[in-house]
Amino acid sequence: MVAHVLRLRFDLLVGALRGRGRQLTRRIVGLVLLVIAVGAVFFGALRLRGVDTEVAYTVTVVAGTALTLGYFAGALVGGFDDQLDPRRFAVFGASPARVAGVTLLASIISVPVIALTAIAVALGMLWVAQGAAPALTVFALVLGVLTCLLAAKVALALGGLALRERRSRELSGLLLVGLIIVAVPIAVFFVSLEWDGEVPSALAEAVRVLAMTPLGAAWALPGASVLHGSVGVSVTVAVLTVLGLGALWFWLVRLLLTTTERPGSGRERAGLGWFALTPSTPGGGIAARSLLYWLRDPRHLVDLFIVPVVAAVVVVPLLIVGVPPEYVVLVPAPLMALFFGWIAHNDLAYDSSAVWMHVAAAVRGASDRSGRLVPVALIGTAVLAVAVPMLISLHGRWAMLPAMIGVCASLFLCGLGLSSLSSVLLPYPVSRPGDSPFQQPQRTSGGLAQAVVLLGAIALSAPALWFAWRALSDDPSFAWTALWTGLGVGFVVLLAGIFGGGAVFERRGGRLMEFAEST
Repeated sequence: MVAHVLRLRFDLLVGALRGRGRQLTRRIVGLVLLVIAVGAVFFGALRLRGVDTEVAYTVTVVAGTALTLGYFAGALVGGFDDQLDPRRFAVFGASPARVAGVTLLASIISVPVIALTAIAVALGMLWVAQGAAPALTVFALVLGVLTCLLAAKVALALGGLALRERRSRELSGLLLVGLIIVAVPIAVFFVSLEWDGEVPSALAEAVRVLAMTPLGAAWALPGASVLHGSVGVSVTVAVLTVLGLGALWFWLVRLLLTTTERPGSGRERAGLGWFALTPSTPGGGIAARSLLYWLRDPRHLVDLFIVPVVAAVVVVPLLIVGVPPEYVVLVPAPLMALFFGWIAHNDLAYDSSAVWMHVAAAVRGASDRSGRLVPVALIGTAVLAVAVPMLISLHGRWAMLPAMIGVCASLFLCGLGLSSLSSVLLPYPVSRPGDSPFQQPQRTSGGLAQAVVLLGAIALSAPALWFAWRALSDDPSFAWTALWTGLGVGFVVLLAGIFGGGAVFERRGGRLMEFAEST
């Protein structure tokens, strides 16, 4: 069986270069681009042989960590059709353990693994030139390649189990946003570092942590042997990572071979959209529908667009009156957090045409309240995750990052919690669906709800703001106090708002339907 599968895998690899028209052209172009990229990395690694050992160690650990994470995320997000899917071998009657071992061995004959091996060879040549023992270097790089391979196989298996009915455009977009949220702060961090001919202390600390994680332990082994002379922790973590991923792979194969896939068509999955991604619960259904109208309704799109514009405009008068720029750059992120939490304060009125469904179906109030907050929570988190590190880099003191996160979290979460109460206690008329977002109906109320949420979020965030100010003007250690205070207060207010607003929603269902019909 092993020889047959290996021969089949080789034939599939060669057969990928056969075909006609655009498909063959795309494959050839992709292969050429991959060869160019691997060649650039290969020769870049060779050029590092003459640099300082600490610099080479930093580059190796960061690049190895990125490779491992990329192999896992790419296999999970990409939705690739695994030619060696264990379920394709179920008809042969082989044991799950044998199928897992054979498919894992055959996966070595693949373009991604060959490219990764070429990069590993370049890194091996680099560390041998830096003075690492050849045997240890080969052992470490084999562990690194196995870690990436097993991570990709585990990701494909998880995708086959959990995402087989949820691979959609919305899922790809959501995961892409998640990658941007992670990548942008990291890129800003690296760009803001001041090298001065040596590795900055902040980056060195980050590399030290990565070297002790499953993502970077194997890649850190050769450099640790040269720099520190001790590789005990890295060896232990790297070996346990390979063993753990291997055991997980064998368990997933057994699960795949003993799990019956639910029948369904791709058209049905594609038609569900956001509803295919959210849980099959009342709150999940409300969240999916809320995502649809938040991303399509011009009234909500205008609100989302205005928030960062207003935060940026506030900077101008502060600079004009002479506030130092290093303090001004700390203002936009908290303002955005405050307004992102505030814009949901009248969400029920914007959704008045459908609120009757929730009341008629006896949906729990907490499900209604939490489901409605999902869109603004996702969008606000994504924007703030990008804006906060960028503004901190402009400020120049990364010690203020925990304080900024705490303040933004408190303002944002407190705003969401108070908005959950406000939208059922103090709803007021808004423009109807299809009307211009700038066309507002005549009303005699509404200001109270807006002021309560806005000022209430600021008042409840006062402890986090105070500790952040102490960190900025006095002792930087208060930054961590501001972080935990902001997170604690924010989550308490958010939960109180969801459950309190849910109770009000259940009690005032009739009045809310009357309000929806009259606006």
